[in-house]
Amino acid sequence: MQQSNSASSVGESNDSPAQLIDARIAELGDWRGQTLARIRALIKQADPEVVEEWKWRGVPVWSHAGILCTGETYKSVVKMTFAKGASLADPAGLFNSSLEGNTRRAIDVHEGEEIDEQALQELIRAAVALNTARAKR
Repeated sequence: MQQSNSASSVGESNDSPAQLIDARIAELGDWRGQTLARIRALIKQADPEVVEEWKWRGVPVWSHAGILCTGETYKSVVKMTFAKGASLADPAGLFNSSLEGNTRRAIDVHEGEEIDEQALQELIRAAVALNTARAKR
């Protein structure tokens, strides 16, 4: 899969991560931008202290005491990759990608799919709790 990198040229400017994520959403201009914007809003609601970052030449990243997740956009999917997803309980079964690894887990959202917003926010809060517990060690 090839990641959409139209905003990567913006990434070379002095814009803040939030501005770069705004630009990515606007440049996508389709269901992927709408999905990324919704995911972003849910993350911020679940963790008002989340830090937005822009890494790896154009990937939105949300952190709190370490990386929580990324928001990658591809032609046919918006992928949320949780850095420590394998260590998180997923009672709603949101993880549907990168299931074979020992560390990361991902959620692929395709066009027209509904996001279980409550379950996603619970997963975000669990990732924050995991990161903050590890940071206190």
